[in-house]
Amino acid sequence: MPLNALNLWRMHEYDTTLKSLLTRPDCAILRILTGSAICRWHNVELPEVRNLRVDLLGETANGDLVHIELQRDNNSGMVLRMAEYAFSIHRQFGKWPHQFVLYIGQAPLRMLARVESHALTFECGIADIRQFDAEPLLASPHLEDNIVAILARLHNERDSVRRILENIAEHNSTRRSLALSELTILAGLRKLGSVLGQEARNMPILDDIMDHDLLGPAIRQGREEGLHQGELRLLRFQIQERFGTIPEWASQRLETFTSSELEQMALKLFNAETIEDLFA
Repeated sequence: MPLNALNLWRMHEYDTTLKSLLTRPDCAILRILTGSAICRWHNVELPEVRNLRVDLLGETANGDLVHIELQRDNNSGMVLRMAEYAFSIHRQFGKWPHQFVLYIGQAPLRMLARVESHALTFECGIADIRQFDAEPLLASPHLEDNIVAILARLHNERDSVRRILENIAEHNSTRRSLALSELTILAGLRKLGSVLGQEARNMPILDDIMDHDLLGPAIRQGREEGLHQGELRLLRFQIQERFGTIPEWASQRLETFTSSELEQMALKLFNAETIEDLFA
C-alpha cells in the first residue's frame, strides 16, 4: 500500500525535528554515540550520480569528520549506502569519516553493520537509540536532551512523558511552544501521542493541548477538513517547500485529484526535478 501524504509529511517532520535537536550544542546523545564533541556541522550534498545528501556531517575540534544517518526502518542495504557515503565524503573532503547509523524506528533493529567479500570489507557503527538509557537524558538540565529522551529506553512511559512536560513548563512561553511541538512530533515515533495528550491536559501551565498555538489549530482544522482535504493541504505545503509558489494551473489540477492520486503525487515529489515533472 503506498504511503499517503500525511505519512510522508510526518517522515519529513521526524527528520527535521530530530536533526534540529541533535545539532544544538547542549544535546548530549551524539557525544554518547560517537565519543566526540562536534564543533561544527557541514551542510553538504555529495557529488554523486544519485545526488546523495547526508543527514548529519560534523567535524570535531581535531578535524575528524563524523557522519550520522538517522534511520526509521530496517533497510537491508543500509550498510552499502553507508559505504557509498564514505567514498563520496572522502572524495569531497579528502579524509574518511567515522560513520554511525542511529536507528530510531519502532521495530527491533535488524540491520547489518558489516559487509565482506573478496573485493571489499566495510563496517560502520549501528545503534538503536533505545540502547541508551533515557534516565540521564531526562535528568539533564538541557531541554534538548529531555525531548530526545522520548526515543530512548524508557523505564516508565507515562512518568517519562510527565517529567519532560514538567521540564518544558519551566521555560518561557515561546520555548514551551517550540518544545511541545518537537516533543509531539517525536512522540509519534513511539506511538505515545495519546499519553502525551493526556499528560499535557493535566499540566496547569500548558493547559489543554488543544489550546496550543500550533497543535490546537492544526488538529481542529484537520477535523473540519476531513482526511482528503487534510492530505491536499499537506501536499500543497510540500510542493511549495520544494518548488515555491504553486502556479494556478497546478493548483487547479490538485483540486481535481482523488485521495489515491494525492498519495501517488506525494511519492512522485521525491524524484521530480521541476513542478512540470511532478504533474507529467
